[in-house]
Amino acid sequence: MEDVAGAEGDSADDGDGTTSYMIVCSAFLPIYRRLGMDPLILATLAAMALGTISGTTPWGGAATRGISVLHLNASEYFVHMIGPMALTSLAIIAVAYWLGLRERHKIDGEKLAAYKLEIASGEAFEPVKADWRMWFNAALTLVLMVLLIMEVADLLVLFMVAFVIALLVNIRSIGDQQDLIKRQAANAVPVMILVLAAGVFTGIMTDSGMIKAMADAALSIVPESWGNVIPLFTAVLALPLGFFMSNDGYWFGVVPVLAESAAHYGIPANEIARAGAIGQILHMMGPTSAPLWVLLGLVKAELGDFQRHALRWGVLVSLAYILFAIVTGAISIT
Repeated sequence: MEDVAGAEGDSADDGDGTTSYMIVCSAFLPIYRRLGMDPLILATLAAMALGTISGTTPWGGAATRGISVLHLNASEYFVHMIGPMALTSLAIIAVAYWLGLRERHKIDGEKLAAYKLEIASGEAFEPVKADWRMWFNAALTLVLMVLLIMEVADLLVLFMVAFVIALLVNIRSIGDQQDLIKRQAANAVPVMILVLAAGVFTGIMTDSGMIKAMADAALSIVPESWGNVIPLFTAVLALPLGFFMSNDGYWFGVVPVLAESAAHYGIPANEIARAGAIGQILHMMGPTSAPLWVLLGLVKAELGDFQRHALRWGVLVSLAYILFAIVTGAISIT
């Protein structure tokens, strides 16, 4: 969920995109500049990683919309996406390794050697000591992910319990806890409004017969023998639509029609939601992605220069994501 209001019409934003970019750039951009590396590499990798993780997880903006508008169970949607999401993350790491090797030949050897000495001596970074709270938070996050995958309880219940535990451990004062909740309420309330609005919107379109009529019109041009590839068609279509459209327009306007069409062939809506989420990598590179403008400001790059560099890798990784989803059974073509 992006958080630059008005940039793309995504009304509910929790700031994970902007926050992630700021953290990544503050950590790595000085290193890139010190070594003379192209900051567009950093921007490309950050956009692909965010599109994969935030776009796929049920607490990210895109999947939240899909789960809400299609009335899905978050765990049923997400568990099958863990495999392709992990494989796509490895593909992004492979791209990062390749770009690093290619960039290494452009780095001044003496400059690199001097920086290595600074790192070895501890002068390059200020030492950071991890206290017990950091290890506790890491363990709590790991346990939460395991419980989520095992479907021990509903996703909302698990997150609420984990939040209460983290709040009690990390912030002892009741006053500070209240201040934290008040600050985060500004992000949480719009998300709740989004879910309610999505229910109203889809309810009107469903009960009025509009979605069914649009789905019937779409099915009229699809040969009967092609019905089994609707999830694949959705995943491929998600790439250009994700790039050019806002998340609200895509998830509330396009995906329900595709899901209704798929239902005629007995294809579950979960597969359509998973296929639709694959387009989020290119969405993070498109002009309608609000955090992208923050990222471009941080690396001081123009949109055109970024897209010329990033799209070749974004398209390749997105196609790999589709392949991984098919291989792991997240979406089917049979």
